[in-house]
Amino acid sequence: MYFPGIRSFFVQIVQILGCIKDSNMTNLNTNKELTTFKTEEKAPETVADAKDKHKPLGLGGKAVFRQVAMVVLANLGVFSGGMALGYPAVTLKELTDTTRPLYLTASQASWFASINAISCPLGGLLSGYLLDKVGRKRTFFTINFTAFISWLLLALTTETSQTAMFIQIMIARFIIGITTGLSSSPVGVYSAEICHPRLRGRLTLGTSVSTAAGILAIYTLGYVIRDNFRMISAIACGYSVIATILTIPVPESPSWLMMKGRSEESKHALRFFRALKEDEIEKNEEFNKEFSILTKSATPSGNKKDQKVSKIIQRPEIYKPLLIMIGLFGFQQFSGIFVVIVYAVQFSIEAGVTVDPIICAMLVGLTRITTTFLVGYILDKWGRRPPAMLSGFGMMISMFVLAATSWFPEFKVPYLPVACIVFFIFTSTLGLMTLPFSMISEVYPQVGRGFAAGLTICCGYLMSFIIIKLYPTMVSGMGNENVFAFYGVVSGLAVFYVYFFLPETKGKTLHEIEAYFRNEKKVEGDKNPV
Repeated sequence: MYFPGIRSFFVQIVQILGCIKDSNMTNLNTNKELTTFKTEEKAPETVADAKDKHKPLGLGGKAVFRQVAMVVLANLGVFSGGMALGYPAVTLKELTDTTRPLYLTASQASWFASINAISCPLGGLLSGYLLDKVGRKRTFFTINFTAFISWLLLALTTETSQTAMFIQIMIARFIIGITTGLSSSPVGVYSAEICHPRLRGRLTLGTSVSTAAGILAIYTLGYVIRDNFRMISAIACGYSVIATILTIPVPESPSWLMMKGRSEESKHALRFFRALKEDEIEKNEEFNKEFSILTKSATPSGNKKDQKVSKIIQRPEIYKPLLIMIGLFGFQQFSGIFVVIVYAVQFSIEAGVTVDPIICAMLVGLTRITTTFLVGYILDKWGRRPPAMLSGFGMMISMFVLAATSWFPEFKVPYLPVACIVFFIFTSTLGLMTLPFSMISEVYPQVGRGFAAGLTICCGYLMSFIIIKLYPTMVSGMGNENVFAFYGVVSGLAVFYVYFFLPETKGKTLHEIEAYFRNEKKVEGDKNPV
């Protein structure tokens, strides 16, 4: 275990709060980020400090605590994006109830479920701009603010007319889509930049964990608070306010500061995440080596003439991983993963589930979040490629069995549809659901990382809109069993795509991965070098 004892745990909280108090960068009205920390007063060496000296830099108890704590705080905004994904599953029944004075038509309901996927690409592109322009921390504030506006609009939905209600709901869902797009890459990028390589695989999954937790939370609220979408939205709105406040202590990324030419602030920020004292920096070889690599990879903006997007996109370390990741997102979306999340209740009914559909949806959410925690361990032990291939194979089996229950109803087994859906979510979370989001924080170089990650998310959510919007049409035109089979075929093809194109990044530094795509150094484990 990396975490120190309970006593040291509380000591570290006090130390972190002390650093935050001493820094002059918590004022939101200034243009400075939380990166400068005053020299700590010398204190007697604790047992935890003594043990930390024998661990690699960044893996001591205090350093791990700081990295984990800041990643958790940064991920609070992602939670709202998860709630937005699962929101239609628990509210469509109420909103389409024709016995109510105001309700949505079938066409309006499909737009309600999918319109956020239209604005997600906008959020993805905006995140790329914000990440590079204003930094990681301010992007986190933007995520929470847009989420607050969206949930507030839903909580205050008008009751004057059906048209007015529909327009207000569409505006709110459009804004929450921007939030989801905004939140998909920044925290993963931030986590990869502040974490030790041995922690990166686990902590970059924070985005997936937060998304899964948000989905489970909204499913649970839908089960407890039935037929009251305004109340559910009000609770989500209150959460966004709390998340905004808790994001204040998050320091800026050392990589971004270096990219902006703010070398001293970058050094102080890196010192904070590596839990070093001011007087320990110069004589610590590990720190100096890491800072030297950071200095070389994070080229300051304005020092070169080729920092324009048109120039950056031509670099092999950008366009090669970009094409690979867009392809991976394509298999993720067209395998039906997001369809099951967005239409969880309706999907369960069409699959022949006999239990309460909302309970089935909660099982989906619970499976996602528990499996996501398991994925951190799996990625550290197995790498990226094996879990991704296992994921695609398991999803294929799940969808084919689900299709067979409709093709051969005489052989239908009770609760088999539930088992298939849960197994589909379990295997998808092992790889194709979580891996694309975590890998976009690994495969792109510092220069252009924000732009490339944003563009990848943009393309991913464009495909998400297409598959979510088409789902009702596909079911009515092809039959649900053939739709399930289609998802199974795509899942099977994903296995071959991963085998031939996806490189292994386990245990590699961001600099080594960048060098690989420039063909300077091979990243082991890939069958088909880029």
